[in-house]
Order: sequence, then C-alpha cells, then structure tokens
Amino acid sequence: MLRPTVRTCISGALLLSLLPTLAQAQQPIWILPAKAKVQAEKPPVPPGQSVAPAHQGLTLEELEQIAMGSNPSIARASALVSAARGKWLQAGLPPNPEFGYEGQQLGSRGLAEQEGVIINQEIVRGGKLRLSRAVVAQEINLAQQQLATQQQRVLTDVRVSFYQVLVAQRQIDLTMDLVSIGKKGSEVADALFRAKDVSRIDVLQAQIEVENAEILAQNARNRHQAAWQTLASVVGDLKLPPQALAGDAFAPPRHFDFNGTLERLQTTSPEMGMAMAQVSRTRAAVERARAEPRPNLSVQGLVNWRDNGIGGLSDGSLALSAPLPLWNRNQGAIAEAQYEYAAAKQALSQLELSFQHRLAPIFERYANARNQVERYRDRILPSAQESLQLTRQIYEKGESNFIALLTVQRTYFQTNMNYLEALRELRTAEAELEGLLLSGSLEAR
Repeated sequence: MLRPTVRTCISGALLLSLLPTLAQAQQPIWILPAKAKVQAEKPPVPPGQSVAPAHQGLTLEELEQIAMGSNPSIARASALVSAARGKWLQAGLPPNPEFGYEGQQLGSRGLAEQEGVIINQEIVRGGKLRLSRAVVAQEINLAQQQLATQQQRVLTDVRVSFYQVLVAQRQIDLTMDLVSIGKKGSEVADALFRAKDVSRIDVLQAQIEVENAEILAQNARNRHQAAWQTLASVVGDLKLPPQALAGDAFAPPRHFDFNGTLERLQTTSPEMGMAMAQVSRTRAAVERARAEPRPNLSVQGLVNWRDNGIGGLSDGSLALSAPLPLWNRNQGAIAEAQYEYAAAKQALSQLELSFQHRLAPIFERYANARNQVERYRDRILPSAQESLQLTRQIYEKGESNFIALLTVQRTYFQTNMNYLEALRELRTAEAELEGLLLSGSLEAR
C-alpha cells in the first residue's frame, strides 16, 4: 500500500493537470491554430461575451465571400453563362447576303460579253430565328442554374471544411492535455518506483500511456493540417496561411425535419431548376424542329453593267428559289427532339425520387450524430467526469491502484474524442442538409 503523502502528491498533480480540461470540456471556445496556441492562448470566452475584432480571426462568412470570388469552378460556370448568352445572340441573326462578280461570253472579242454583279440573299421563314433563340434562352437558364448549383457546392464545402478545422484543433488541445498528464504521471511513477512504493509494471504502463498519447497528438496535428489544406483548396487560395478561425463547433444542433427538408429540395434546389430548364429547352427544340420543313426562300439578283449582246446596254435578272420538302421533311430530327423532350420529363421525375434516395442516408447520419452529441453532452461526459473524480478519491484512500486510475483517465479522454467525432459528423451532415445535398465543388464535371 502506498504512503498517504505520496498518494496525495500523485492525485494532486493529476488533478491540477486535468482542471483546465474539465472546466472547458463542454464550453464554446475560440479555436487557434497549433502554431499560435502558445503565444495566443487565453481563457475561453464565456457565452454571451464578445471578443475584440483583432482577435476573432476568419469567420465562416468571410471564408464564404473569399470562395465566391476565388474558387475557379464558380468562374468557370459564370463563363459558361456568358457563352450561352453569346450563343443566343448568334442564333437569332439572319444569314448574310452574298455578293459576287459574274462574267459571261468572255473572250468573244467584244461581241457578246456580259459583266455584272450578283447578289444572293436567303430569307429565313417559319419563325426559325425566333424559335432558335427560344431554345438557346432555355440553355441560358440552364447555365444559370448550373452556376447556382456550383455556388451552393462551394458554400457547402467551405462550411464542412470550416468545422472540420475547428474540431481538429480541439482534438489537438485534448491530446496535448493527455500528453501533459501522461508525462506527469510517468514522472510520479518513476519517483514511486525509486522509493520502492510501486512495481516496474506501473512505470512501464505510464510510459506506454505517454507514447500512446504522443501518437494521438501527432494524428490530431496531421488531421488539422489536412483539414486546413482542404479548406484552403475549396476557398480557392492554396497559399492561405493557417490562422485563427472564429467559430463555435459546440453550438446546439440545428433542427431538420425529413419531410420539410425533402420539400425544400423539391422547390428550391438549383438541381430542380436545371431539370426544369432542360424540359423547357427540349420542348422549345421540338417546336424548332417542326418549323424546319418550311423552306427558306433564296433570292438572287443580277445586274449587268455591260452586255455587248444588246449593244453594251445594262440589263439584269431576278431569280427566286426554295427547296421542295418531298423526301426530307426533318422527320428524323423531329422524332429525336420529341424523344429528348420525353426523356427530360422523365429525368425530372427521376430527380424527385433521387432527392429522397440521397436524403435518406444523410438524414440518418444527421439523426445519429445529433443523438450522440446530445447524449455525450448531457449524460456520458458528465458521467465520465464524475467517474474520474470518484476514482481519484478512491485512489487517495488507498483502495485503488495506479493502473485503475489510468484506465478511467483514458476512458474520459476517449469519451471526449468520441464526442468530437460526433460533433464533426453532425456539422458535416448539417452543412449538407443546409446546402441542398450539394457538395464536391472541385470534382470534374
């Protein structure tokens, strides 16, 4: 049995090292990057109090604004909208007239030469230019919906990455606390071993605890680095340096209702706008294909400024022509347009089913994560904290050994890590639900 004074020393050291963690475990905090923690570490901001703007760091809204102007996928989608507008302008322009020279009976030694200018003009009939522009107008609408879709993907990716950085930083804080406590425990175990109050097993166990804590700490730093690199890429600035982020990863969960979210998808999603624009485009294409058999009129005028066959006087001619739609009445193109219209309507119905199909697993993740976060916050974490305190009290009385204390301590920190993982999953699912299931802004399309 250990001497009471030595036990008191052990418990006091461990308790002092854990007090900051116990006090901050469930409070919103201002997250700082790992490099800045030593210089800028301050007590957590109590809820309801503000922080000076100089210390707030980048907010989610600021990162979203940067992404809207820097993410190349948005600039690409915007350029495609402008390209569609150029196509609309071109689709409604009539054909240019043709101008040329005509000479006949040349080389007749002035007896029958004819020289003049010829002008051809095709007159488009059947409202084809207007109908062509109607088709492209829907392509403009489609491109605008694609732009809105891409903007929403970027916003979702920024929000997911933002909270991943916040949670990753908190994981660094927890693992560094665990390393500190492990090292202090190892020092105490060494002292007790030299005093012949504990066996070599306690020393080895304490050393293993430190090594495990170092592994967890390095993993947390790697995750934070990866999370920041991901955030910088979706923002559109690969040189964005790691810096303070102003945000609260511990805010209460947001409420989402499955049926309400599904209705929102079906009424406001830009994907639905894209599908509807495609239906309108194919319907207009059917009308344009039906107008194609109406033949255009070709007008040709000829003015001879010299006609030696009639004494060198001027004369002219006029010709009108139009194709006869006997064999080619555009029936193949009309059938193609009709089936594309039918396919577009089916795609719209398919999208409505797809919303529910894609929403179901994301909503399941959200519901599971929310349940976990609430249980960890309201029940499990308080129980783990109380268990740690009771184990220390038992240890002080000589009714428990050092290994039992380490086991409870490890359980406490693992519970906190599980809580953070549940938070990360919750924030990701919330961002995807808020973002209309749109993400993956940097994927090739």
